[in-house]
Amino acid sequence: MAEPDFVITLIGSKLAVPGTEFIYRGPAGECEKCKLKNICLNLDKNKKYRIVGLRNGMELDCLVHDTGVKAVEVVACPIIAVMESRKAFNGSRMTYEAPECDESCLNFALCHPEGIATGEKYTICEVFSEEVGPCKKGLTLKKVELRP
Repeated sequence: MAEPDFVITLIGSKLAVPGTEFIYRGPAGECEKCKLKNICLNLDKNKKYRIVGLRNGMELDCLVHDTGVKAVEVVACPIIAVMESRKAFNGSRMTYEAPECDESCLNFALCHPEGIATGEKYTICEVFSEEVGPCKKGLTLKKVELRP
């Protein structure tokens, strides 16, 4: 699958390394006064991103990051999750709805992966053949790779 288009944003200089993955949690209070906030706050809250490139490398002052920020190119990360096997087909498009399940379940973290948003559309890019542990609700689960 072709690499998706990147977005240019600002990130703390210490984190500005290609390959770094992060979940954008939204603005800090200090961001309201910043003249660069439109570049910094242009990602979707609670989504997972990967840095794929650095821009000119110049450090800019920041009220949140003590060593400043740098411009980077980011793409949305694929997300590994589990879903009902009857719905898991390569290439299909789905709207993610967080399942109602018990937090003590072995699969809870895969059923509710970080960086995924309820109501968002994702494409199932791969259905893995490996076995998934038993579901407390009795569902047959498959591990999948999702892309926004």
